[in-house]
Amino acid sequence: MKFKLKALFVFFCFFSFNQWSYSQSTQDLNLSKGKLAVGGYDVVSYFDTKAVEGEKEFTTEYKGAEYRFISQKHVDKFLANPEKYLPAYGGWCAYAMADKGEKVSVNYETFVVQNGRLMLFYNKFFSNTKEYWHEEGPDKLEKKADANWNKLVN
Repeated sequence: MKFKLKALFVFFCFFSFNQWSYSQSTQDLNLSKGKLAVGGYDVVSYFDTKAVEGEKEFTTEYKGAEYRFISQKHVDKFLANPEKYLPAYGGWCAYAMADKGEKVSVNYETFVVQNGRLMLFYNKFFSNTKEYWHEEGPDKLEKKADANWNKLVN
């Protein structure tokens, strides 16, 4: 059963629509709706253990991407240390980055904060890669994802 689900995941990854980037500085980021990062979700809220969509009125730009937040307090927290809150692997699926070194879109509500880093995961069509992440060993996969990401961006 796990093999079939993993095969299904690979199939959908192959045919998934990767979103285009909009500037040199954002070419490796998973952006939607122009230059909107993380689908408009508040990256600070993930560290409070919940995924919450941000509001247009609380928006800031960082390195060419637009980030939304639920409050001015979250905007200020982000601006004080943006690198702390940015999703790993440009916001692409952490499992796919570890498994194949590929940029695969994510479900913004499927995530973990691991070793102080936000990891997002693909979760649709009967395939939740967050489950694979935990089954196959998060620490081992994080190292593989880091190595694959470094190859992609360098």
